[in-house]
Amino acid sequence: MAETLTYHYNYPSLLTKSQNEAGLLLSNYNEIQKKESSCYFWGKLKDPYLVARALINLSNVVQSSFNLSPFQLALLKDPIVTAGSEKIRFEGFSHCAGVYARVDILEAGLDGEFPEPGTTNVDFNQGMISSLSTIQRNENVMLSVGPKELSLIQDGHVTKERKVPLPVKWIKALTSVQMFLSDSEQQHSFNKIQAIQLFKTIPTGKPKADYYLISRAGKPAFSPVKSASGIYVGGIHRLRLLEPLLPFIDQLKVFAHPGMQSTTWQLYFGGLRFSISLSRDTWRGFSGEGAALDALLEDIPESWLTSAEKYCQANQQFNATLFAINEGLDRTLVDQLTARLSAIGLLGFDLDENAFFYRRLPFKTERILSLNPRLKDAEKLLAEGKVNILQKASDKIEASVKGTGVDHVVVIEGGRERCTCTWFSRNQGQRGSCKHILAVKKKITEL
Repeated sequence: MAETLTYHYNYPSLLTKSQNEAGLLLSNYNEIQKKESSCYFWGKLKDPYLVARALINLSNVVQSSFNLSPFQLALLKDPIVTAGSEKIRFEGFSHCAGVYARVDILEAGLDGEFPEPGTTNVDFNQGMISSLSTIQRNENVMLSVGPKELSLIQDGHVTKERKVPLPVKWIKALTSVQMFLSDSEQQHSFNKIQAIQLFKTIPTGKPKADYYLISRAGKPAFSPVKSASGIYVGGIHRLRLLEPLLPFIDQLKVFAHPGMQSTTWQLYFGGLRFSISLSRDTWRGFSGEGAALDALLEDIPESWLTSAEKYCQANQQFNATLFAINEGLDRTLVDQLTARLSAIGLLGFDLDENAFFYRRLPFKTERILSLNPRLKDAEKLLAEGKVNILQKASDKIEASVKGTGVDHVVVIEGGRERCTCTWFSRNQGQRGSCKHILAVKKKITEL
């Protein structure tokens, strides 16, 4: 499978700057919507200095890696930007896809219009970063998202951006991270002083031991000693990505997945939010987590998926509970729709609003299998007749799945799953079901 998809932009984007005013025009590409969009947003940034700091920090996340080689790290990728629902969101992953970062410019941070919602890809090369670094608090910065290249014009000098490929594993990672976010709950809230003091307890270097966010004598701290109420933070040194922004924040909120598969750290600056989500461990990227695989097993009519996508596009968000009530649909079916929309990159999740937001990415529904190789392998096992159900009862299912030179045994009992394959032995179900369990589950639904 190709690691990237290359797009050709009709126009370059522009970041123009004069003595006290700058304008940003972002080019867009969509392989489904052939008609060229006009303008997604045009207006002023109310606090351009903080927006610039946040975007620089987002770029630092995108250019970072915690388990890749220097050669892989040199293949830099760039963020996604979505304009709509009175917000502009910049998103990106570290190269290892183990850190997800997002900048949300909220309605309170913008003074402009949203003629049409849309999503584009943004190139943050060194020229762009240098330009953002020069923005001062008293500048009047205009932001526009539309069909042009991204360049910086300052004192007659023009810095043009390059068109970039979008990594396939980003779409795979978006699927898992949104599912983890939708299950996460707020655990802590800290003011600026508390947040700065907390981050001083991050150990130096790259500690190999597990760390936990705990409360000691009423004060938050990171500790290698596990406590009953402690929040697991894998690869704690990755939190240093937030340190440049801490002096500017009003508040820090910490959200945790109930199964401790991820933690999310959200910074607030008035009309601006910056957040990062960390995978459970440094070596684990969100692209390999398989959080939505079970929900993708059952086939649903393409017309339902199309209707749900149109609903999202019209409302620019997707509240699964309200959608189920309004449409009179079973919640399980809506969860399957949500998983499919997430699997092709159309949904992100907003923790504060507790709802999915809509993003338009250039991916088609038929790519769900190619983006989820375990699901594709499960389909192949079924097509080749390698799944044999040995026992099927209300509380227990046992099956045999032919492998290469060995038959794997799958047991599903009381909500617990087991398989004799290497993948399951290594991950114990924490990174989604193996292909053998997926194949058995799908065969059961077809019986």
